[in-house]
Amino acid sequence: MSRYLRLSGLEPFILTPDIPFVNVGERTNVTGSAKFRKLITNRDYAAALAVARDQVENGAQIIDINMDEGLIDSKAAMVEFLNLVASEPDIARVPVMIDSSKWEVIEAGLRCVQGKPIVNSISLKEGEEQFRHHAGLCLAYGAAVVVMAFDEQGQADSFARKTEICARAYRILTEEIGFPPEDIIFDPNVFAVATGIEEHNNYGVDFIEATRWIRQNLPHAHVSGGVSNLSFSFRGNEPVREAMHAVFLYHAIAVGMDMGIVNAGQLAVYDQIDAELREACEDVVLNRRSDATERLLDLADRYRSGPKEEKLRDLKWRDWSIEKRLEHALVNGITEFIEADTEEARLAAERPLHVIEGPLMAGMNVVGDLFGAGKMFLPQVVKSARVMKQAVAVLLPWMEAEKAASGGEARQSAGRVLMATVKGDVHDIGKNIVGVVLACNNYEIIDLGVMVPPQKILEVARQEKVDIIGLSGLITPSLDEMAHLAAEMEREGFDIPLLIGGATTSKVHTAVKIAPRYSKGQAVYVLDASRAVGVVSQLLSPERKGEYIASVQAEYIEVAERHERSELAKKRLPLAAARANALKIDWSAYQVPAPEFTGHRVIDDWDLAEIARFIDWTPFFQTWELKGVYPRILEDEKQGAAARQLFADAKAMLAQIIGEKWFRPRAVLGFWPANAVGDDIRLYTGENRAETLAVMHTLRQQTTKREGRPNVALSDFVAPEGQSDYLGGFVVTAGPEEIEIAARFERANDDYASIMVKALADRFAEAMAEMLHMRVRREFWGYAKEESFTPQELIGEPYAGIRPAPGYPAQPDHTEKVTLFKLLDAGNTAGVELTESMAMWPGSSVSGLYIGHPDSYYFGVARVERDQVEDYAARKGMAAEEAERWLAPILNYNPASAVLKAAE
Repeated sequence: MSRYLRLSGLEPFILTPDIPFVNVGERTNVTGSAKFRKLITNRDYAAALAVARDQVENGAQIIDINMDEGLIDSKAAMVEFLNLVASEPDIARVPVMIDSSKWEVIEAGLRCVQGKPIVNSISLKEGEEQFRHHAGLCLAYGAAVVVMAFDEQGQADSFARKTEICARAYRILTEEIGFPPEDIIFDPNVFAVATGIEEHNNYGVDFIEATRWIRQNLPHAHVSGGVSNLSFSFRGNEPVREAMHAVFLYHAIAVGMDMGIVNAGQLAVYDQIDAELREACEDVVLNRRSDATERLLDLADRYRSGPKEEKLRDLKWRDWSIEKRLEHALVNGITEFIEADTEEARLAAERPLHVIEGPLMAGMNVVGDLFGAGKMFLPQVVKSARVMKQAVAVLLPWMEAEKAASGGEARQSAGRVLMATVKGDVHDIGKNIVGVVLACNNYEIIDLGVMVPPQKILEVARQEKVDIIGLSGLITPSLDEMAHLAAEMEREGFDIPLLIGGATTSKVHTAVKIAPRYSKGQAVYVLDASRAVGVVSQLLSPERKGEYIASVQAEYIEVAERHERSELAKKRLPLAAARANALKIDWSAYQVPAPEFTGHRVIDDWDLAEIARFIDWTPFFQTWELKGVYPRILEDEKQGAAARQLFADAKAMLAQIIGEKWFRPRAVLGFWPANAVGDDIRLYTGENRAETLAVMHTLRQQTTKREGRPNVALSDFVAPEGQSDYLGGFVVTAGPEEIEIAARFERANDDYASIMVKALADRFAEAMAEMLHMRVRREFWGYAKEESFTPQELIGEPYAGIRPAPGYPAQPDHTEKVTLFKLLDAGNTAGVELTESMAMWPGSSVSGLYIGHPDSYYFGVARVERDQVEDYAARKGMAAEEAERWLAPILNYNPASAVLKAAE
């Protein structure tokens, strides 16, 4: 088995060669974040957890937790915070770096952290005996370690000292203590350069060269560093600091630095740094000239207010050769001259096919290399694909004519990939992006669209002789569809690779539920578009395929075994005990106001410009695989330029959507008298509550909780019989118009605009849900008439009440949508229908419930036991096998249902 660094929270994290750099989230460190320090000092742990959650949601693969502050009881704070993190699955899924200069704090953290963490840090500064003691305890606790280049003489500040200390520590750890070398992370100390002190000038070079030496001479060890230390001399001048960090990381990562506590929201793109500034930074970081510091100081003031975004239009590239012009247009996404340039290239070529296989593919290879190296980002790649498609469209008629006349050969692709969103699911933005990225790398894409039944997928796969099948899905029932298709591929004798991707998919699910059903081939989980090319190229490489599949199989066996051990280790309560520990609300202390109306009502007074004010832009950037929180992402050192251009394009299309009324939003809203009856919420026809109208069924947490924490169900937030309360429900949609608009862009070879309009339609639907909920609280239900939050403040959900939705963690059963849609007559009132897998069509739609009690909150049911599933099925009047099918992702046992056994 490969010697990879393997960490875990609730989910495993393996540092494979496919991951060039691990970003450790730094905002839960009291020494690095004034905001977090204030929250911990004030014991506002709920808000502190939100900081951690924000990091995970924005792409941190590990979170660094440090409580070292003079006014804080560091040990107590570390224990309390880690225990709270452990009870939040959306945070606890990633590994933790326990960061402290005090061993007692580290050990306290090790005693309560779950999974496999990293200890930051141990060192030789107190001698070998203490080092061995701390390292042995870390090994006993199962933790990886950050080892500082620090010994009895002090911190290492030269190449010789850094390598000497690291080699000595490595020998002790591996030869004397038996520490796994892949669990050792060296920090060779990043020090400030350009300080004016000559002895400091080589600090950057010393770190980079020490990194190279460590990776070459200390097998399997890793290298980390605190990058912000490098630019300390330029504090206050963020553009220069960001440029220095980008230059430093570019060179350090190239020689083996694979981890760091870095603010990923403030990293410039190396190739997009102003050339003069980049050269000056490289002179300083690489110590290339004696006057480098003075030159950078002279230059720095020009950038103190940030680089100018608007530059004079430079058309010098129009004087370049046709090959270089095509490459420039592809790399920069410029369509303005592509038709004329392509025609010029055609006239100069022997055959039109040679233009594609020559300069166009050469340009796309440059795009692929830049994307793979992290120097281009997804929106830019999709723009490049638009240029490529428009160029091919110019050549296509000539190629068809030539083929008809002489039987000329077709263009050779790197492979044929069939892609489809599975039956019952209507979401395809992610699939389309993956398709675009693969097409950019010369793969032929056969896209079957959405809601594709398994037999059609297999039929087309045979007819077209595809090399790979790629499946996508957003909703949880899609997971079963993927498992079923894998079983069908096995039954029908397929052996080609099966790619799995989409928001609800995961490596664990692929390893546990899908791969075992397809033993003749190999199912491979693909995290995002940036990984797709690497995965596909290895699967289709005659030289690398066997080794790659063997490594995936070995990894998936380990993932499945670890998952099984993890699930068996978790203690869960019988349903009766969980109900006995239900949330107890004092309903006598809360007077529930009556809503303005009962029954349902169509809401049609929508203004597109007003809806746009409520857009949360952070998920929009995540759609394009740009990780960060809006608006900070616009100033991100690495992604900022790409994010700003994407945002400008989005704003331009947004103006068109509003001005030309591209969307016709529709919504329906309802309220009904309601009471909790056990774990159900019963709705009534009238205020006398004599006749039941419908029942919404809820599920209860069965995980064993710490004392004082309840096992919650949504019904706990609704008043019991004898008390007055209500339940609300809604369906909103941006409308079906996006589908034809997106198709129109696709027909014009403009995938960028097609994906953009779908992404904005999704944002409109979510904004409508937020806007309607605000009106519910202030107007229609009126339990918070005085509320005055701005649209930006609403993103943080500071208001009273919740809007949970079937299919989400608080109620994972999608079939509860059926009851909601009947109550609202959603098909007729809002034009929104449910597919057989309970996805909403049109896709840019949102539905859910309204619960008004101020103590209500969001939670995850997590896994449930057989006793609850049987009870739940009986309450719903549903066969237990059918309940198991819909609840399959959260079952804590292997169901005996014929439905799932058939899939197996």
